[in-house]
Amino acid sequence: MTIQNLSELQAPISSGFGPRTTAKEILVGQDLTGQIAIVTGGYSGLGLEAVRALAAAGATVIVPARTPEKAQAALDGIPGVELERLDLMDPGSINEFANRFLESGRPLHILINAAGIMAAPLARDARGIESHLAVNHLGHFQLVAKLWPALKKAGGARIVSVSSRALQLSAFNFEDPNFNVREYDKWLAYAQSKTANALFAVAMDKRGEAHRVRAFSVHPGTISTDLARHLTDDELRAMGALNELGQRGFTEYNDEIKTIEEGAATLIWCAVHPQLDGKGGVYCENGDIAVVTDKPYTPGVFEWAVNTADAERLWKLSEQLTGTEFII
Repeated sequence: MTIQNLSELQAPISSGFGPRTTAKEILVGQDLTGQIAIVTGGYSGLGLEAVRALAAAGATVIVPARTPEKAQAALDGIPGVELERLDLMDPGSINEFANRFLESGRPLHILINAAGIMAAPLARDARGIESHLAVNHLGHFQLVAKLWPALKKAGGARIVSVSSRALQLSAFNFEDPNFNVREYDKWLAYAQSKTANALFAVAMDKRGEAHRVRAFSVHPGTISTDLARHLTDDELRAMGALNELGQRGFTEYNDEIKTIEEGAATLIWCAVHPQLDGKGGVYCENGDIAVVTDKPYTPGVFEWAVNTADAERLWKLSEQLTGTEFII
């Protein structure tokens, strides 16, 4: 696909929303009663805010967690929430979770892949896969593959993958995705996984459109959450996310730096809003479809993250690395 064609696809629609819009504002006037949603990472940060918003609009929300007992405290008091067990680093755990959901016979209308890690020290899963790639992309790829029958059953479903502007730092490295040869760099590992999230949305939407299953990727903005748990105080200070008292969190906000409520807005917009009916495979930010850019650290998506050829190449590699045949 040419840059021109990508620019036509990645074209803002003047949604009326923006960087200060909150998740709850996206849902004004919408009734999600009867809708079933799964939100990975739904017990902290952006995921938790997405759960609150969906539940408040009437959806039943399943929140999978490695330790549901710990997640319970964060979710107490939110109606319509079900806790489940899932470890995205463990392929067996993914299959078990998906099988339990499929056995319930319920359709799946909304799947928000919000769980993730950022700038973590080098670690690998039991298959030798680097942890950012394993958790942020491959775990979710396998999860979607296993939940596919429930997504089709919904008669209209959306899959939202939380990406990041960090994708501007790195294309997907097909020659050495697991840092077996090149020196490990925690930011390149994170960036590559976020590019993978956007490429997945492109390939997934191509396959899902005929079944009314649409896929999107989202840059939520720069937000102070537990995602930054691996960063040092010096790193946070350089980002403006550590105040003079040594407390973590931003004190000034702009179009990029947002509150958690604002950060979750584009996730919810992609998950439910009728403005996106008939659309998919696009990267979104600030409550709208993003433009294609080649300027680092500016709004927009790089071509390498929405390139259809790389999306197909990554799809095949993901099937190989997970040992999962995605049967549409």
